[in-house]
Amino acid sequence: MALIVQKFGGTSVGSTERIRNVARRVARWHARGHQVVVVPSAMAGETNRLLALAKEMSPSPDPRELDVIASTGEQVTIALLAIALHAEGIQARSFTGPQVGVLTDSTFTKARILKINQDKIRKSLNDGSVVVVAGFQGADEEGNITTLGRGGSDTSAVALAAALKADECQIYTDVDGVYTTDPRVVPEARKLDTITFEEMLEMASLGSKVLQIRSVEFAGKYKVKLRVLSSFEEDFDDDCAGTLITIEDKKRMEQPVISGIAFNRDEAKLTVLGVPDRPGTAFQILGPVADANIDVDMIIQNIGHDGTTDFSFTVNRNDYAKAMKILKEVKERIGARSVAGNPTICKVSAVGVGMRSHPGVASRMFAALGKEGINMAMISTSEIKISVVIDEKSLEHAVRTLHKAFGLEKPQKSTLSLTGRDETDIITPS
Repeated sequence: MALIVQKFGGTSVGSTERIRNVARRVARWHARGHQVVVVPSAMAGETNRLLALAKEMSPSPDPRELDVIASTGEQVTIALLAIALHAEGIQARSFTGPQVGVLTDSTFTKARILKINQDKIRKSLNDGSVVVVAGFQGADEEGNITTLGRGGSDTSAVALAAALKADECQIYTDVDGVYTTDPRVVPEARKLDTITFEEMLEMASLGSKVLQIRSVEFAGKYKVKLRVLSSFEEDFDDDCAGTLITIEDKKRMEQPVISGIAFNRDEAKLTVLGVPDRPGTAFQILGPVADANIDVDMIIQNIGHDGTTDFSFTVNRNDYAKAMKILKEVKERIGARSVAGNPTICKVSAVGVGMRSHPGVASRMFAALGKEGINMAMISTSEIKISVVIDEKSLEHAVRTLHKAFGLEKPQKSTLSLTGRDETDIITPS
């Protein structure tokens, strides 16, 4: 018998029929003797509908009241799922986040989990019930309802799995795992059997929307065994084991150099030209940008000559106009020559823990792009990632080129799990 936390996204519970399908899947796990905690999201589109109602009342609703409204979407889903489980002959009980003791801070609309009380969940599990807990929500010390921000149900599920020391946290979504890149761009993209927390964190931060980044951080911190599966697979025995997200196994043989190619279209580049080359100038440029709550990604400063240098950085495309306005004001204060920008760039990254022990990854990447005439405007590296900024029109060509250059269409050779067992040795309901 194992303790499993299963999270189902909004599309997985998007209709009453889909909720019945989820109930049948959960029932199969429960019938094999496993203890199951289910964390569903609100039905697809429901949170947007609720927030739109609030906006009709006021263009800037009070954040506390927004959380009260937004949290009701999950409350509907947990009750419907519990009822569907009852119809399957399964004993089940639903709880909201506050009812089950999910304690958060008081940052409304984007709260962080501080503590989870396990007592009610443990008691219900020991009584033989499936426990259905509302994701995305909790309560602060004053009893105010809070929400965790978009994608917060993933974080709720991982946090519950960590608190309960679950054997596995399964994230059911509308895809059947994590792919080497977006299959819509590269049809040959391959589903990964395993990927490390570090790699998944990089992929999530670079635009992969399979998992919410906070949930990956949480899972890595508490070493929660995390698996991505499809809720639309007809085979309830889960022969398709999805993708296991695991700690790096130093003993794993033939580790792929690169695990995936990630990309982000929502990038913009800004450059301050002719910046006086003196200490403190970088802060004078980026300080006002940070004060405006604009996140800066890649930063490059050219070698100074004639007492000046050029300073470039990237931001999310939605922040481009605001950042440009700030830089024009900064230019006058620091005595720079001019400000330039490009809102039609994108970022492409090669991600893989294998590059730690394999030299020449960057040269292979640059050679492949150069051969195809794809110009790189900026380059950034970390221990397991190499990112380049290119023109948006070359994005899909670049992704296909790099996917082929690193042989990512070939089968993954190593399939060890967190425990070191072969990947066929997993918890299954049959």
